Amino acid sequence: MVIDISKTAKQQNTNFSIIPQNGLELLYQNIDMENGLDTSYVNAINGVGVEALHYNKNEDTDGYRRLLLSKLPKNKKVLSSEFINNDKDLAKAKELNTSKGYIPFVRTKNNLYYREIPSTNNTGKEIKELQDVQNYLYLINPDAYTTKQAYLQALSTTNYDLLLIDLFYENTPLTKSEVAYLKIKKDGTQRKVIAYMNIGAVENFRYYWKESWTKKQPSWFKKQYAGYEDEYWVEFWNKEWQQIIYKSKKSYLSKIIDRNFDGVYLDNVEAYYTLYHN
Repeated sequence: MVIDISKTAKQQNTNFSIIPQNGLELLYQNIDMENGLDTSYVNAINGVGVEALHYNKNEDTDGYRRLLLSKLPKNKKVLSSEFINNDKDLAKAKELNTSKGYIPFVRTKNNLYYREIPSTNNTGKEIKELQDVQNYLYLINPDAYTTKQAYLQALSTTNYDLLLIDLFYENTPLTKSEVAYLKIKKDGTQRKVIAYMNIGAVENFRYYWKESWTKKQPSWFKKQYAGYEDEYWVEFWNKEWQQIIYKSKKSYLSKIIDRNFDGVYLDNVEAYYTLYHN
């Protein structure tokens, strides 16, 4: 599915970035590191996102996913999202990533659901492509902002090299002009703006949700997403789901491309595993 989304997007914009989050086994043929990299998949993406690579509240000593990342070509950007329980771990969480060339976004215990804008250093650089990015903001829950204007203002007055945000504020998608507005940092230099899109789970607050699904779920809804009562893991290969996500002119992906986002951040690509485990 990631490869198909990439092909669809890049047919319209060759500079459009594809960044899947987690599911690092997909980097390898038959999801097995011993088989070597899956070049079709690797060539289809511009980077990867990884949650809790070193910290999930406390330091994680399991190096399996770090090993999976070790074979990723250097021209593929790694955006790491860490979650620390103690502020004293902030510096180490950043250093563990930057020492490998990864770009860290570190959340504290008050920012579990990606609501806050932490302070950041200003690189002062023009960000013309994904490889130029040295820091990023991951904010996909704008609940802290009572108006769309306040939300956009808060984002625009930052100097992050990359903004990872939702296509929508509440139920209203950002406009093309609003996205263009966000592409300029506070210091006047250019940055990238990437849209979040959940491809492995259906969300009942999205525009595509049908009321009939509340009474009777389609067969391609598989199970509740633990910890998120408004989400359900889906059969990502289902034709109806793929039409919603990327295979139609009114798809979620089309809405992102039409608004001139610089790329898409694909969440829950690890559905291939989660559907059959836990």
